[in-house]
Amino acid sequence: MSAPGGLTSPPAVPAAGRRRRAFLALVTAAAFVTFAQAFMVAPILPQLAGTFGTGVETVGLAVPAYLIPYGLMTLFWGPLSDRIGRRPVILGSLVVFAALTAVTALAPSAAAFIWLRVATGIAASGVVPISLALIGDEFAFAERGRALGWLFGGMAGGIAVGSTAGALAEPAVGWGGLFVLSGAGILAMAALAVALLPAARPAADVSPWAAVAAAYWRLLATRRGARTYGYVLLNAILHSGIYTWLGVYLVHRFRLGPVGVGLALLGYGVPGFLCGPVIGRLADRFGRAAIIPAGVLLAALCSLVLATDAPLPAVVAAIAVLSLGYDMTQPLFGGIVTDLPGRTGVAVGLLAFSLFLGFGTGSLVFQAVLAAGFPFALTVFGGAAMLAAAAAVPLFRGERPQ
Repeated sequence: MSAPGGLTSPPAVPAAGRRRRAFLALVTAAAFVTFAQAFMVAPILPQLAGTFGTGVETVGLAVPAYLIPYGLMTLFWGPLSDRIGRRPVILGSLVVFAALTAVTALAPSAAAFIWLRVATGIAASGVVPISLALIGDEFAFAERGRALGWLFGGMAGGIAVGSTAGALAEPAVGWGGLFVLSGAGILAMAALAVALLPAARPAADVSPWAAVAAAYWRLLATRRGARTYGYVLLNAILHSGIYTWLGVYLVHRFRLGPVGVGLALLGYGVPGFLCGPVIGRLADRFGRAAIIPAGVLLAALCSLVLATDAPLPAVVAAIAVLSLGYDMTQPLFGGIVTDLPGRTGVAVGLLAFSLFLGFGTGSLVFQAVLAAGFPFALTVFGGAAMLAAAAAVPLFRGERPQ
């Protein structure tokens, strides 16, 4: 094509490509701040218990109080986003999520804090899962692994920053300041979302609400769907159980203060933040059959290391590698789920339900086993992960490039 005067115009970057990159950057950043506020709670459980004058076991209920309602509500948000479009669900969730996060700073008691975490989990559940569905809409399966790698890399980065910053910053700004700052960050994401999210495109022929339960059942009735969702639940139970109590573990084992706990958790999530897109690209090229079992095996080995009398440097390294094990599994499950037949919103809603139900259940199960001590609980979870890694080999053998 020639410009006036006979000059040739430079090829333009496709607008669709720029738009996709812009919204991918936005949802990655939104995942970052969402998971940063979610994972900053566990490391400061000892400080929250002291503030509210209660035991760590009681205030620790705030973790499943956030995660389980989060998972339950995704069963609603996914189908709703099929009806009204992804954009309004993500925007509305971000705004309410920001407000409730900031208001949590005013909680006068452990009970009020826990109930505010319930409400916040409900509001937050429309952000990352529906962003995942949006990626399923915008990217073909052959290139979806890299896009999901960015999204889950943002989640991993949020975990890393939330885990560390929560413990490091709490002495300076207080636990209430952490929630105010998190609310401001989430509100900034909502402002950017107004400009960068694709326009709402409701599905042309959505099922009535009465048929949504049947749609969930159809997903679970397929062999690929049943094994994936079941494994997402199991994987989340194992990872959440170990992670949720790491802050308490570090205080109990090494007598670390808040700053020490923050520094010890510094590596958690960093491998996924740095390697998430690479893992996704490898999944696109070579498939998921080998990567998933390897990730579960890594998590198992890290849990068993934590169960020993390993020195602090070895424990810090094990914590970092533990998060890499998660990053080698969960994003890959997301790619499989968005390729299942049916509505993407329904499939992703069931994924998020399985994931966060597992997160909440894992923290409760580990707390129950913890009555026998950290070495026993970590050994139990590590052994369970070893068995899960062995089972993943035949279960995901077919997840190879076609």
